[in-house]
Amino acid sequence: MTIATYDNALDEPAAEAAVTEQYLTFVLDGEEYGVDILRVREIKGWQKTTPIPNTPEYLKGVINMRGTIVPIIDLRERFGLEKVEYGPTTVVIVLKVISGERDRTMGIVVDAVSDTYQISADQVQPAPEFGGAISVEFLRGLATVDEQMIILLDIDHLLNSGELKVMERAAQSVAEE
Repeated sequence: MTIATYDNALDEPAAEAAVTEQYLTFVLDGEEYGVDILRVREIKGWQKTTPIPNTPEYLKGVINMRGTIVPIIDLRERFGLEKVEYGPTTVVIVLKVISGERDRTMGIVVDAVSDTYQISADQVQPAPEFGGAISVEFLRGLATVDEQMIILLDIDHLLNSGELKVMERAAQSVAEE
């Protein structure tokens, strides 16, 4: 092996790793959704939140996570899916959301955590317009892993929509009290 060949061999795994992302998947109404695992800060069992008045019903309130006020969104309700009682598999996935030049922490309530997958860019297909509760602008795409369709969410876009800014203001007012 020449030096040039050896250098190329070292670069191949790095190039392959650059196009592969790891996703945490979770279940909502029997469908599997994925979020970039680098955005996941913590996975917690469901706990009661402090409700915030005059906010949409899917904004369940806020929790205090080691001094940080974290708004909690029920993703099932946000997507217009049927409400269900929270059970032993119900979890809150606490995520880092990038909004402009700053980060914020938000939690989403999901039915259950599923798995983690390595998904390469060529496995991701653009999402068709569903005409349903989930706008394609909130999706990174669809990926098929082991014959299972995974809906990849653009969590920054989803959790930065205008109505959620109301929740952020409400959480800030709670923190200032």
